[in-house]
Amino acid sequence: MSEETVKAPETSAVAAPQASTGPAAGSGSGSSSGPRQGGRPGGGPGGRGKFFRRKKVCKFCTEKIDAVPYRDVRLLQQFVAERGKIVPRRLTGVCTTHQRRLTRAIKQARNIALLPFATKH
Repeated sequence: MSEETVKAPETSAVAAPQASTGPAAGSGSGSSSGPRQGGRPGGGPGGRGKFFRRKKVCKFCTEKIDAVPYRDVRLLQQFVAERGKIVPRRLTGVCTTHQRRLTRAIKQARNIALLPFATKH
């Protein structure tokens, strides 16, 4: 039994320094945060990192298309995700009025079976 009591203080003595260095190292690395300074995911202050994200421009406004044709399946498929969902405006860059017309055209094309409602996955 005396051997077990001797082993127990050795393991606790070894565990104590590890416990004290663990949180100290964790808090030190957490406060410096390395290359992710500035608060935004883009990199430096203001969110400007290596990559410059271009402003998305409405495809229909640039090509001066007023009415979105519901029969043009190739055009509509660009705005429908792989699973059949309508891609949101923040991802496609389409303006608000054309997004509404696009949504209506996609729904019309679905109703007359030009586009699928959903894919089988």
